[in-house]
Amino acid sequence: MDIKINLQGTALAQDAIKSKKADVSQALDRLWSGKEEMTGWVEAPLHQDQAELDRLLNVADLVKQEAELMVVIGIGGSYMSAKAAIEALPKAEDGIDVKFAGINFCSPYHKMLMDEMSRKETVLCVISKSGNTLEVRAAFDMLRDLMERKYGSKEAAAKKIIAITDRQSGTLREEANREGYVSFEIPQDIGGRYSAMTPAGLFPMAVAGIDVRALIEGEAAMASSPDWDNSACDYAIARYLLMEQGKQVETVEFYDPRLTYLGEWMKQLYGESEGKEGRGLFPVTLNFSRDLHSMGQFLQQGSQIFFETVIVINEYEEELVIPQGVLAGKTLEDLNRAAVKGVIAAHRKAGVPIIEIHIPKLDAYYYGQLLYFLQTTCAVTGMLMGINPFDQPGVEDYKREMRRALGQ
Repeated sequence: MDIKINLQGTALAQDAIKSKKADVSQALDRLWSGKEEMTGWVEAPLHQDQAELDRLLNVADLVKQEAELMVVIGIGGSYMSAKAAIEALPKAEDGIDVKFAGINFCSPYHKMLMDEMSRKETVLCVISKSGNTLEVRAAFDMLRDLMERKYGSKEAAAKKIIAITDRQSGTLREEANREGYVSFEIPQDIGGRYSAMTPAGLFPMAVAGIDVRALIEGEAAMASSPDWDNSACDYAIARYLLMEQGKQVETVEFYDPRLTYLGEWMKQLYGESEGKEGRGLFPVTLNFSRDLHSMGQFLQQGSQIFFETVIVINEYEEELVIPQGVLAGKTLEDLNRAAVKGVIAAHRKAGVPIIEIHIPKLDAYYYGQLLYFLQTTCAVTGMLMGINPFDQPGVEDYKREMRRALGQ
């Protein structure tokens, strides 16, 4: 395991951490048992269907050759993991622009996207298990209509539409079969927020030029790490113990803006997995050093309802040197590292518990490790809380009310 966890800043006693090891072991046994619903992601990196991965990459290569733009229509887990990886990771030169629709009900947003589609060779990729999510349904109906007008017929447009959906059921699966869309499957036993390594995440990443094979290798390395029997779940234990001490908010902090959408993905992963039955930590993400100039005061002296989790990239391939002035000879990363150390020291003096998560560098392999680590520790924390980390009954409630408001 190349991800390293530092709990020294939490002030948690080692005896308290050790006292939860047996519960963690039971949670991991449940995850790996194959008996828990929606845990297909746990062993998936170790049993990758190579033929299907080759097909996915071949289709991605065709899209890159034929199009300038791919618009992905999806929301939640059908959007966030791909967006996060595309923002964070280096991309090959043959990758094309990937943008996202169906993530809101905003007309100006979609109008700008449709104007760009009108100017460029475009492929649509619609991602939904059911095909009935309102944001996705509205955007797909609009953008499919544009594609039919742009390319002259329904049949011509269908050749430029890719569907990622359930294997057997749902309106999108029925439409994909009827219209002849190229399609990929979202496994039935993997929920949206845990679907980064299914075609829902991998296909947009591949079209953008990300090395998805390295990503999968990183996930597999983490899944098979012997550290799960030792310290890998200490982050989950610390989160649980701090919640039990009265902390209500986990403030996840990055010192690299490329991780902004990783933070957005983490908010969905944690919030949707843990926020139920009156339990859970409210997830907040901040970008430093920018947000130190807006939120630093509260973190230092405000109401301590929170603890901090700092995700640090240890090594950069290229570091820009400041050529003149009082900081001449320093690199920007020298300043970033000083900010990490200084903020942690100041906040620890103020009594704020701080967890550090270190990754060696930001590439596809280590990013794959990080995704699997976060998914697993989130699931384990939920089990320690005594809730089901794989359902989302509250989400279904608001969707029913939305449909009622529309008269459906």
